Amino acid sequence: MAEVVVVGGGVGGMVAALLLAREGHGVRLYERLSRLGGKLAEHRRDGFAFSLGPSLLTLPELFTELGITRSFVEPALLCDYRFTDGSRLPAPRDPSRMAAEVDRLAPGEGQRWRAFHSWARGCMDASRRTFFSGPLFGRPTPGTRASDVLAVAPGRTLAGLARKYFRDPRLRQYVGRYATYAGSNPYRAPAALGCVPAIEHDQGGWYVPGGLPRLADDLAALLKEAGVEVFLSSQVDTIVSDGDRVRGVRLADGETVRADVVVANTDATALYARLLPNRRRLRRIAGLGPSSSAFLLLAGVEGRTEGLAHHTVVFSADYRAEFDDIFERRRPPLDPTVYVGCSAVDDASQAPDGMENWTMLVNVPAHDPSRWPLTPEAYRDLVLERLADRGHDLSGRLRFVDLFTPSDLRERYGGWNGAIYGTAYDGVMAPLRRPGNRGPRRGLYLVGGSAHPGGGLPLVAMGGRIVASLVSADFPAQGRAR
Repeated sequence: MAEVVVVGGGVGGMVAALLLAREGHGVRLYERLSRLGGKLAEHRRDGFAFSLGPSLLTLPELFTELGITRSFVEPALLCDYRFTDGSRLPAPRDPSRMAAEVDRLAPGEGQRWRAFHSWARGCMDASRRTFFSGPLFGRPTPGTRASDVLAVAPGRTLAGLARKYFRDPRLRQYVGRYATYAGSNPYRAPAALGCVPAIEHDQGGWYVPGGLPRLADDLAALLKEAGVEVFLSSQVDTIVSDGDRVRGVRLADGETVRADVVVANTDATALYARLLPNRRRLRRIAGLGPSSSAFLLLAGVEGRTEGLAHHTVVFSADYRAEFDDIFERRRPPLDPTVYVGCSAVDDASQAPDGMENWTMLVNVPAHDPSRWPLTPEAYRDLVLERLADRGHDLSGRLRFVDLFTPSDLRERYGGWNGAIYGTAYDGVMAPLRRPGNRGPRRGLYLVGGSAHPGGGLPLVAMGGRIVASLVSADFPAQGRAR
């Protein structure tokens, strides 16, 4: 049985800790903040609740299989896409209905969407057998096929995939949106990100009553049940190593905790810059470039908005210029795409009676806002103006607007300049260049949004499973699992 220390209580670290404890390992988890869950967090004010991280749950079986019994709710639409010409694409889960909506938006393109969805299914099946099933460059998973390499459209970008399947520029923009799920640029990100529609339309996009952070509460309860020792408001300063293996961690108060295994549920740059300095690995990560960050407007809104969906995306007029601003010019886009989430549409507990909780998210560079050409307050006003221009005028309805910037994300989670997902998927081979799950010392493992397989609730949960399987293979537990 190995003694395991998990550094960081994000979802990936919690899943790894839970599975390792159930295997019979002794597990301690140290979290710098006062609560578990990492980015699965919320902000509350005056009876309004806002998600600061994920707002949509896909592949819920990854959590129910862990023992979470909470019921989930499926919104009427996966998303309501709004374009600058005033047209819209409501996206129902059912593939046949979705194809009909695509035809309504762009006559003749419905069949093309069906072909795109069929490709996404094949890509997802191949990804399950390969990329999602284990560590990078490990032994092939049983059932892996030679055709899996071709199924993910190697050498093609997501924007290139969109051009292959669609003629209408609005539908190409819709496909490009999936790059933002990984904090990336659709004109450089790999086509494999196009597998997301297979997940959403085949298995749904779900909401957790009370807000998605309730998942973190459920995982915390399972950790306690499994015997994991959890230490909140406890910062790890150093990972202690001896030669080619880890020996434990040193806490901020000077205490040294011995361990055979250290699972780093931290941003990889923080790991290699501070916890276990490694200039070579840090340079390699820096060469990939950071993912995008987020600018959040959390608004208490009076009244109810007719026809408002749980999830709405209000697109920019020039998608390429928007991503050039984010990744090339390193500035917030002046014409941003805005995601609007309003969980009060499906959950009355999220806002006072007759009111709405609007979470407005804009993709921005991982960059200190003090270096932006606009102040955060001026950028808030610009975002609200853009929304008003496109039919979402909140004038006279705002009770308050609280802001969260890349600096807030960096301070809370230690991410690279506030990057949400560590490195961007920059280039068609980018998924293979992310930090792997095994570290450079025996007994060191990486999990979380900055490591394989990537960010987002389902991927970090997969990462937790991968790391738990690696530890159990490298350090077999003795005796019966607890």
